[in-house]
Amino acid sequence: MKLVVDSGSTKTDWGFFNTAYDLRSVKTQGINPCHQSVEAISTIIKSELLPNTSGIDLNTVNEVYYYGAGCATESICVQMAGILKEFFPNAVIAVDSDMLGAARALCGRSEGVACVLGTGSNSCMYNGKEIVDQVPSLGYILGDEGSSAAIGRRLIGDCLKRQLPEAVCNEFMERYQLTKEIIIENVYRQPLPNRYIAGFAPFVYEKRAVPEVHKLIIQCFSEFFTRNVISYHKPWMPVHFVGSLADNFADELKETAEALGMTIGKIETSPMRGLIDYHSSAS
Repeated sequence: MKLVVDSGSTKTDWGFFNTAYDLRSVKTQGINPCHQSVEAISTIIKSELLPNTSGIDLNTVNEVYYYGAGCATESICVQMAGILKEFFPNAVIAVDSDMLGAARALCGRSEGVACVLGTGSNSCMYNGKEIVDQVPSLGYILGDEGSSAAIGRRLIGDCLKRQLPEAVCNEFMERYQLTKEIIIENVYRQPLPNRYIAGFAPFVYEKRAVPEVHKLIIQCFSEFFTRNVISYHKPWMPVHFVGSLADNFADELKETAEALGMTIGKIETSPMRGLIDYHSSAS
């Protein structure tokens, strides 16, 4: 049995399968070894994954392909592989970045530009097997342009700095029962602030027809393209996206790309189906 894992900062999808057509999937909260300890990650697996694997003998899992947020360095990948080995002792375990997972899911074994738009954002140039060029994401403080975290951060800042219509700002603050002090507490003093600010992206989606909010969205996506995708110097190549944010804001993505002279290719909510197909097919 094989296991493919797609893990972001907000949620993790675990797909157990023998063939591409007998998938058994389980969802848990997000895992990011850059922000969570070994103990915290092990607890998530024990408390959220294992209770939902009845009927699956974990000892029969012989291949694990883990694609995860935060798995950008060899040391972190080795650490994550060690955690997984405790639960899948008979498996050969491969840990790679969520970006490589997105590229393989979107492009298969063909060349392409692949992008992730979720809680965070990322992009790469892919040659059909591996990433050959990548502008660094740099996380929600220094980067993550166009992500839920970036959009949520912009929404908060624009509301507090009175850049959006008063009615929109008031509704936002009242709906989430926010004050400036509550926001600062959660952003600067509580763990996982990227998840906190990303959680406000649905409000932006709801208000996307408001001209000022529409402008906010286009500006966030323009920053993503200009600070990431354009650097690959292949404007003729379609740009593929994966992530719920990309799916929800597909129209705005296409509008932004067209204005910059680029073309959108595939937009998928999740990479899981593409990854199952990739790891089911012959190399």
